[in-house]
Amino acid sequence: MKNLLLAVLVSGICTALYGQKEDSALIKRISDEILTNGKAYENLRHLTKKIGARLAGSPSMVKSEQWGLKLMQESGADKAWMQECLVPHWVRGGEDSAFASAAIKNRPLDIVALGNSTGTGPNGLVGQVLLINSFDELEKKKDEVKDKIVFYNYKFNDTYINTFLAYRDAGQYRGQGPSRAAKYGAKAVIVRSMSHATDNNPHTGATRYDSSYAKIPAVAIGLRDADWLAMQLQNGMIPEIKVSLKTNGHFLPDTIGHNIIGELTGTEFPDEIITVGGHLDSWDNCEGAHDDGAGCVQTIEILRAFKAIGYRPKRTIRFVLFANEENGLRGGNKYAEEAKANNEKHILAIESDAGGFTPRALGFSGSEEQFQKFLSWKPLIAPYGCNELVKGGGGADIGPLNRALKTPTASLNPDTQRYFDIHHARSDVFEAVNKRELELGAVNMAALIYLVDKYGL
Repeated sequence: MKNLLLAVLVSGICTALYGQKEDSALIKRISDEILTNGKAYENLRHLTKKIGARLAGSPSMVKSEQWGLKLMQESGADKAWMQECLVPHWVRGGEDSAFASAAIKNRPLDIVALGNSTGTGPNGLVGQVLLINSFDELEKKKDEVKDKIVFYNYKFNDTYINTFLAYRDAGQYRGQGPSRAAKYGAKAVIVRSMSHATDNNPHTGATRYDSSYAKIPAVAIGLRDADWLAMQLQNGMIPEIKVSLKTNGHFLPDTIGHNIIGELTGTEFPDEIITVGGHLDSWDNCEGAHDDGAGCVQTIEILRAFKAIGYRPKRTIRFVLFANEENGLRGGNKYAEEAKANNEKHILAIESDAGGFTPRALGFSGSEEQFQKFLSWKPLIAPYGCNELVKGGGGADIGPLNRALKTPTASLNPDTQRYFDIHHARSDVFEAVNKRELELGAVNMAALIYLVDKYGL
């Protein structure tokens, strides 16, 4: 009996070692294909330079959807389709401008209207600026706010090593700031850009109006101009600063957009679905290369690489370019809604929406048992850059799927240090993306998808 047990144990160990060797070899094949024959970089060049900014509802949104569908088909999808959804149609409506009038007459300020914000009207507006460094200070100065332009000078917290924590912290001023100022009668809001860059590029992003208060114009200001403006006000160098502001933002009726979906059908468990994706839309003031052109071309590259090496998945893998992440999340909501209505079984969703920088980690959200299985794959994935497998993974577009179906979620976590230098700014261009880093991101996601496909969760 002892000999039999020993034989079973040895057999199990040998099988496990053989399986690990087989997995390692397959992942190496995927990596070699992406790193030597990859198309992601050139696909990104086309998306950013030939199509450009892709705000929901814009003509470029339509062009990018057509590009995405064609590329899914050319990359070898068993089938590809467009999943219709209504998307908001906010337009900037013209050039945003601002001038500070004080001792230095009409000093121009580099600003950009916040997404979804209302415009000033064709004649613009003029108002005295009130410096506010935090919401606590807003409450203390609430009696001074009426008819002023509130300038939120809340800075990125430089002590956070993970810059996404700084973004989450400061982001409340962009999202809630206009309505909180309008509550006390402000006529407009200027928000310090959500960045710790050293340039003066203003960073846009969506704001959210509280229907209880008036909708007032809201803009982001470049960091150098923010520092200049704050210095004048803090030091009392100039008793009063007025800003002339003109923006033209407004909404048109909702229009039709689409999630673009490609699929490799599973050979053994076709009803079990793994989703990988990024969002196709971008803000209108940039090419959206890192946010999130990178995630889109990485998604399609995984599809192309699987087909190129002849990999036939056990489970169905869906490659999704989501619509309208930036100012509505309509694409992610639609994908989850149809998945639930069709009673689909989604075993994992992974998203790339943190830029095309060097991959550092993969995040995972699921049960403890699933997380331990995820951790067991670290030796197979770590050689390709993601040497940290951490709790907490997901993304905006796959969040609705998790909430609707309790689907485990994962995320590619690249190095964060440069992302918010360019996030939602005119500097988010193709030239800011490194080919090697972009491709390695696709390699690491592909490795995880392969392992989940083979072993399940």
